Amino acid sequence: MRSRKQGCIAGLLQLLMLDVLFDWLQRRFGFGRGCSCTGIGCGFILLILFIALSCQVVLHTNWLQISF
Repeated sequence: MRSRKQGCIAGLLQLLMLDVLFDWLQRRFGFGRGCSCTGIGCGFILLILFIALSCQVVLHTNWLQISF
């Protein structure tokens, strides 16, 4: 059975949505928000989650296939 990987456009759209969500979360809970401990801690946790989700999108996308 052939595995279906997402195409280039779907991967780019996922990265765009992830970027918009990350920017909103950083403005709301990220570095420098609240007391120093929670601001740095939440910002660092959001950064790690963003990197992990970005790697997941990039590594599971077939960038040579243009489709949704």
